[in-house]
Amino acid sequence: MVPYWRLSAYYFFYFAFIGAFSPFFTLYLQSLKFSAWDIGVLMSLMQVMRLLAPNLWGWLADRLGAKTPIVRGAALMSLAGFSCFFFAQGFAGFFLGMALLAFFWSASLPLVEALTFSHLGAAASRYGAIRLWGSVGFILAVLGLGWLLDRLPLSATLWVSLALLGGILACALALPEKREARHESDRIPIGDILRRPEVSALFGACFFMAAAHGALYVFYSIFLADRGYSTTMIGLLWTLGVVAEIAVFLFLPRLFRRFSLRAILLASFACAVARFLTIGWGVEWLALVLFAQLLHAATFGAYHAAAVAAVNRWFAGRHQARGQALYGSLSFGAGGMLGGLLSGWSWDALGAELTFTLSSAFAFVGMLILWRGWPGR
Repeated sequence: MVPYWRLSAYYFFYFAFIGAFSPFFTLYLQSLKFSAWDIGVLMSLMQVMRLLAPNLWGWLADRLGAKTPIVRGAALMSLAGFSCFFFAQGFAGFFLGMALLAFFWSASLPLVEALTFSHLGAAASRYGAIRLWGSVGFILAVLGLGWLLDRLPLSATLWVSLALLGGILACALALPEKREARHESDRIPIGDILRRPEVSALFGACFFMAAAHGALYVFYSIFLADRGYSTTMIGLLWTLGVVAEIAVFLFLPRLFRRFSLRAILLASFACAVARFLTIGWGVEWLALVLFAQLLHAATFGAYHAAAVAAVNRWFAGRHQARGQALYGSLSFGAGGMLGGLLSGWSWDALGAELTFTLSSAFAFVGMLILWRGWPGR
């Protein structure tokens, strides 16, 4: 039996934390008078650790033959790292807290993704029905905290985020283990899988897709606030994108039956090109901002679901945890780090419009890599 509700609850709290942390923590840092560069560096630590930590944790999980002990330990240490923000007095203190939080927090999701697919087995198309609860958690967190911050100081972000990390820990303790059955690919060295052209093309394209989202995750809320949007409206706009994402997850089985993973991914990259240009140059028009947020259904929902499904197909058996870890570290880690750091520089040097234009260019490069490196049938 698939432990549907225990897995769903973990996704709920995990992405609820992102919904509270990503849109509003940057506003909290801005209120403390950190510069755009400082904010970019601090937020990029999440991507730096996603580059380094998941491979370590994935290797350890494959060696141990178990994932849940690492997920539980990572949840506990993430909570401890986040607590540093309550005592930090300057950039160095926030840097230390962010490094600790990111190192352990980044360990969890690739392992839980692999654990989820292990429980699903042949019913991998049901992934969307579990993953959508993460989107629900994100919506409730971003809407609720956006409403609260119109009435409370920005420091309330810390308390809400701390409570959600506690929820992640509680859910991690309830996750059941599932060991992978032996698979014929177990004898194949993981390097041979990585050298396959479609695999290297996907990872290269995902690197640029994550880089394209760097400015969005670091500066989107600041950009909207500078243009006169309230925190409640900022929360609603983030929510709209995730509602569109949920719709994609609900229709995932139909999408997978009708279209190839390659076709879904190429369409998602094309939507990303359009989305970031629209954000950069159309922020003054609410209709265009709404349109750009609806494209989140493709640029994250369909993209991520197709990418993890491809990784799960290529990295089976004992390679599963490391395959998901590599996907996370090369895309969200390396790509996200580049996007976050580069946007921190370009925000002041070039301006918001050109920063999001650069994001669009990253998405276009990723689309070309995928199209040329993963030939269609």
